Amino acid sequence: MNYKIHSFRHGEIILNNEPNYNSVWHELLSAISSMSDEKIIEYHEKTKAMSISKAINNLLKDKLVALNWNAESSIFQNDEYSGNRWRLDFAKSSISVEVAFNHGEAIAWNLIKPVLAGELNHVKKEINTEIGVIICATKELKDSGGFDGSVGEYEKFLTYLDPLRDVLSVPMVIIGLEAPKTFKIDVRKIDGKNQGIVQSIKKD
Repeated sequence: MNYKIHSFRHGEIILNNEPNYNSVWHELLSAISSMSDEKIIEYHEKTKAMSISKAINNLLKDKLVALNWNAESSIFQNDEYSGNRWRLDFAKSSISVEVAFNHGEAIAWNLIKPVLAGELNHVKKEINTEIGVIICATKELKDSGGFDGSVGEYEKFLTYLDPLRDVLSVPMVIIGLEAPKTFKIDVRKIDGKNQGIVQSIKKD
């Protein structure tokens, strides 16, 4: 799968050049690149979901867990903060990853979660984050992948960075997943439920 990268507070430079992060960073990029259109279609047709978000999540989780990333890692050790709202999607070697295919209103929260995992506060951490990575859909993927119109896209994430600059104190990288090259999703109502049907894109 192809993607775009936006670096915030020199996040990409740090990930590419610091030995402590370099190999883990490239594990993540390799996992994203390995998600072929064929694999996404195969997973999607099993889920019968509206969008390909579940397929992407499942493929990414399979790849990263196999590489010893922690999935659904709690930000805090306190049981009071053990719910999904207080979890990171993936974490390894002080890098926190959020896969953000949720409502646009959650953009600020998705950006703040790695900060909570990295900044000192009154609740003891389960993992200390030094760099955050947000994976989201570009507008192109959102439009062609069957995503709900309310999902926050990559382009909108970028507009939050400057207003929140003083709050977002950890380096970050925003990864925008691009649309598949060989297919798109046609959302249809089937048995009263929205379902995404794979439509091949004819090459010129």
